[in-house]
Amino acid sequence: MTGSTDSAGRTGSTDSAGRTGSTDSAGRTGSTDSAGRTGITRRDVVRHTAVLGTVTLVGGDSVLARPAGAAAAERPGPDDDPRRPTSPNGWELEEKANDVSTVWTRPVPGTGLDVDVRIGDVETVLVHVVRRFHYEIDELRKGDLAGWRAPARVKLKRAEGNQASGTAVAIRPGSYPSGARGGFFPSQLMVIRDILAECDGVVRWGGDDDRPYEALFSIDVPPGDKRLTDLVAKLRTWADEPGAGPGTRVDVADTKRRKAATALERRQKRTA
Repeated sequence: MTGSTDSAGRTGSTDSAGRTGSTDSAGRTGSTDSAGRTGITRRDVVRHTAVLGTVTLVGGDSVLARPAGAAAAERPGPDDDPRRPTSPNGWELEEKANDVSTVWTRPVPGTGLDVDVRIGDVETVLVHVVRRFHYEIDELRKGDLAGWRAPARVKLKRAEGNQASGTAVAIRPGSYPSGARGGFFPSQLMVIRDILAECDGVVRWGGDDDRPYEALFSIDVPPGDKRLTDLVAKLRTWADEPGAGPGTRVDVADTKRRKAATALERRQKRTA
């Protein structure tokens, strides 16, 4: 092991493996191997590169800008421990939002609201669900959305536990409390069924569970599932097409759409 001090007052050492380390005058240390690589974890990437914002489209509409570092929130990294606790849908729990986390406060375009949600693909899907609810079921107001919640504040073995990984959102939880059924009119239920079918089974509604929670919409596939990436690609394509996506006229009574919605309802209720 050798040591040296440069003109700036930094000290360094080189070990037998060719790794060098340095300590500056502020007491910060770092390491670089012989290939010039520095140590950094997936969580460091998320912490330092998550960027919040929206993109304004021609005509004044807006969609979510994909945050830098979102990819790190969607796939496991080499530093991830497979034994880390997960929510019922298989996503890693997060103890915090907006600080060393894959969960950040994100805008819901067209509503004036924000929601704490897992950035990246999960965000794209859940924000789509919220926007369709806002436009087609009932206008949402401040306090109507509950996204991520700390693991200690939810029942982790129930569907609401998905909120602790940032992969579920409760819309008006005070109006549609856990354990109660019948909170929506038939016409509103048709829209909910159409939203679920449009999401190709990637989203599950809490109203279909044995213990209902009609406010809750959760991601229903594990990390890395192709159905999630395919759906996100479709939703992002709609964002670039005039007359497509949330806020456009949808005929939820269309025969083809109703058939798809009914088939998905039966399939998801079987797994309740």
